[in-house]
Amino acid sequence: MSTTYSISDLAREFDLTTRAIRFYEDLGLLQPERTGPGGRNRVYSGRDRTRLKLTLRAKRLGLSLTEARDIIEMYDSPRDTGAQLKKFLDVLAVHRKQVEEQMAELQSNLDEIKVHQREARALLAASEARVGKPAAKTVAKAATKKAA
Repeated sequence: MSTTYSISDLAREFDLTTRAIRFYEDLGLLQPERTGPGGRNRVYSGRDRTRLKLTLRAKRLGLSLTEARDIIEMYDSPRDTGAQLKKFLDVLAVHRKQVEEQMAELQSNLDEIKVHQREARALLAASEARVGKPAAKTVAKAATKKAA
């Protein structure tokens, strides 16, 4: 007999809410057996557990749930694994490009923050060196000059 899991088992193991697991089921990512009165109890197979694990891994990589489902379903079918791997590599290449672009944008923002910090420190030091001129006026004047 193969191992089965309840929705609570999977929720605990993967640190998810049962609602999230039901959502993945609604998307067709999981297909538990239904037991009990009116089919109210869900019984997840080892296959469902693996599909959930792959879904969460795909999410961490930045894939949409639709992309995750498409890739996972490719592995469920008996088709050529070469085509499956090519599709997976194509999806990963697109996401890698997006992440690299986001990293470049973040690095640019970080560099700009560093410049503003240096300028603000220099203005503060200059204003503290002068007697009777509040730092806030000097910073505001510098900011106005920059904006113009």
